[in-house]
Amino acid sequence: MADRPNIILIMTDQQRADSINAMGAPWMKTPNLDRLVREGTAFSKCFVNSPVCVGARSSLFMGKFPHGTGIFTNFQPWEPTWVTSLAEVGYHCASIGKMHINPYDRLGGFHQRFPVENKDRPLFLDEHDRAFYDEWDKALKVRRLTKPSRYLRIAEDPEGYREAVGCFPWELDEDMHSDMFIGDTALWWLEDRKADSPLFLQIGFPGPHPPYDPIPRYLDLYDKADIPVPTVTEDEIARQPRAHGVYRQNLIDNNFDSVAWRHDVTTDEILRIRRHYGANVTMTDEKVGQIMEMLRAKGYLDDAIVIFTSDHADALGDHGHIQKWTMYDTVATVPLIFWAPGRVRAGEKSDSLVQLTDIAPTILSFAGVPVPADFEATNLRPKLDGEISPDEVVYSELGRDHIQSGAEYIVMRRDRDWKLVYYQGEPDGELYDLNADPDETRNLWTDPDYGEKRDFLRRQVQDWIIANMRRAHMPSGRKPQPPLKL
Repeated sequence: MADRPNIILIMTDQQRADSINAMGAPWMKTPNLDRLVREGTAFSKCFVNSPVCVGARSSLFMGKFPHGTGIFTNFQPWEPTWVTSLAEVGYHCASIGKMHINPYDRLGGFHQRFPVENKDRPLFLDEHDRAFYDEWDKALKVRRLTKPSRYLRIAEDPEGYREAVGCFPWELDEDMHSDMFIGDTALWWLEDRKADSPLFLQIGFPGPHPPYDPIPRYLDLYDKADIPVPTVTEDEIARQPRAHGVYRQNLIDNNFDSVAWRHDVTTDEILRIRRHYGANVTMTDEKVGQIMEMLRAKGYLDDAIVIFTSDHADALGDHGHIQKWTMYDTVATVPLIFWAPGRVRAGEKSDSLVQLTDIAPTILSFAGVPVPADFEATNLRPKLDGEISPDEVVYSELGRDHIQSGAEYIVMRRDRDWKLVYYQGEPDGELYDLNADPDETRNLWTDPDYGEKRDFLRRQVQDWIIANMRRAHMPSGRKPQPPLKL
């Protein structure tokens, strides 16, 4: 067991790649994540396999894209697969916080789980099989505290709720904020545990996913922060696919996660959202620092790999959108940091195009566990050692749900120069020249000058899907059967 390092996977929910100071965001206050960047290797272009929670998380913990897992929406049943492989070789596997396994209370291969789910998940409504009291719910009940929710906010102050646009500073006890609660739970669990086997620990913070609800003293840090705010033009909106309009209207009509979105959100309101969001990230950053110190004090960091990432990001007003469900880089790119002194190079920043699901074979490789042959993911250890791949391509998939209801199936293909987003069965789509238009504001899908490029990349998407389906059902070494003779 001496050859098996402790592995700590820290995940946030809905955190943008441009939300860490050391990764090029000078307005952010993230000293502990900055230290991980300085002492480890950070990827600036890690793309999610799906821009929704369960689609991304199931891909990460099953090693496949959504077309391989069959998981496209947030409410489909799923459980992790490769965690069991770590347990079988002697790891003690624990999960504290958000994992988004469905059903919520499954162990998913872990020996222990302390599940905490979405912040805005009311319990007093008829939620059928989704009704579930997580560890945070129980703690709030014991304290006789009422969990905030959009329903209570609307009932108490409907006009104030609409004007808030999802920004609600935390008003209850500080230690009962979901991110504080999870961080503290991880701290006491680590302090109490007697380490007699290597550890695989997944810690999942629900923030900075909305509602944007930082504790006020963290929000004060961003009172005058000069955070970039996008300019969204009518021309950009007009060039977007029809499905974007359907999705945006769903957000407006249903105010998911306590965000009352509008067509006419102002620059000042977007800045307010981004300041609240930044404060949420800083809260998590502080807990990450405390967790690292506890790991160090208990001896876990003597031989450990710490990985920090998120499941997807948040538009925060970019392109006229809020939250996820689109394939823009600001939504599909997340932080990815590997910290492992002696195993991972320090102070390296890589702009390689990598995928969230690539974390799976990388962890198994570090643990000395064979990578399943049907994984659709790449071991990142060569890239961690400095390998450069010139022809990198990443993909992401999204299916129809109750929020993205404008298209049955969406696939993104992105290389260093071009991005194409294919909407199956739809007449429109997205095409961006990333060199001329890195912010993805000028959709070239219908531009006749780019028709040949569009059709070529669309064929690339279709070939990718077919090749993966073939690989899934015709493993390497198995010859195809000849056709039957009639």
